[in-house]
Amino acid sequence: MVAIPGPSIIPDRVLAAMQRPMPNIYEGALVDVSDSIFADLPAIARTSGTPFIVIGNGHAAWQMAISNTLQLDKKVLVLESGRFAITWGEMAEISGFEVEILPGTDHDPVDPSALHDRLAADTNHEIQAILVVLTDTATGVRNDIPALRAAIDAADHPALFMVDAIASLGCDVFEMDAWGVDVTVAASQKGLMTPPGIGIVWANDRAQAAHATADARVGYVDWASRRNVEAHYQYYAGTPPISLLYAMREALDMIAEEGGIEAVWARHETLAKAVWAAVDAWSAPDGLSMNIADPARRSHATSTILAGSIDTDELRLRTERDAGLTLGLGIGDPEHPRFRIGHMGHLNPPMLLGTLGTLEATLVAMGAPMGGSGVAAAAAEIGRALAG
Repeated sequence: MVAIPGPSIIPDRVLAAMQRPMPNIYEGALVDVSDSIFADLPAIARTSGTPFIVIGNGHAAWQMAISNTLQLDKKVLVLESGRFAITWGEMAEISGFEVEILPGTDHDPVDPSALHDRLAADTNHEIQAILVVLTDTATGVRNDIPALRAAIDAADHPALFMVDAIASLGCDVFEMDAWGVDVTVAASQKGLMTPPGIGIVWANDRAQAAHATADARVGYVDWASRRNVEAHYQYYAGTPPISLLYAMREALDMIAEEGGIEAVWARHETLAKAVWAAVDAWSAPDGLSMNIADPARRSHATSTILAGSIDTDELRLRTERDAGLTLGLGIGDPEHPRFRIGHMGHLNPPMLLGTLGTLEATLVAMGAPMGGSGVAAAAAEIGRALAG
């Protein structure tokens, strides 16, 4: 069992959908499948904006977003809340953009008031774009995107608002249009239950208008030819990712069959709360605790757990070697050892309770400090949800 924060478990149906001979890529069934994916992707991000696909991971989608919209003589503001917005900013810097970081912590979401104050001070509108993550997989935080949008509006600032939803699209509630997001970035391998290899960017009208003045455009990810609806081949700047497209089609069908994206969000909320209940029950001096103290600020896709005096290297080694459970490696402050549990995508109560039971058994075997049974607490949380 893999319980890392992506790539997530791939459903058997999705794996089976990939097993097919190579088709005609210019017409016929593949074109129909491709068109259906582009038609369905806006609903996943809750937008009327245009989706673009790049063959690559989330980092490729980062590149597509910035190179199609930004100007080299203006500044990019990165909102820190862990590791991954910073990494997006580092990519922008390598691409030639001036990058400024609004400092944050490993234990809190971005502060909207700090964003407002920085933008209000930018009277010449040197900042052209704001980069932030919905969820940072290093910290497990979930940023308040509507509050950040409100801060931008209160400062009356024209910067493009770009949100990386790679870690939790399809897990955490996300409303691109209603929340005033101009560009959303995601990828296939987490909440969308598809193997790595598809990056996705949704762009609204403001973002697409910015393309006309972008001066660091990269040929492979450029939107100009990809918007040519008469040349389907150009949607992918060449040969389509055939197997991955069939996989994504199946995954989108599974989301629809579950009851749509709202039902998927509800399932993830229940499972996330079960993880948190388990950690709270296990909590003890020098033992486990949640990295994000406020449950309202935690992601429904992944949890970062502080380990206290527990040796996380030994814990992860034992769960994988002795019990077949792979936990996520901790990313962040080495002074505060941590590990991560991914609870995203293709996951149900038996799978999650098995993960938590295996983790609890390993903690017992290690003689780790524990307050009580996390499995019992998680089962009770799931039971409350099942009872309605």
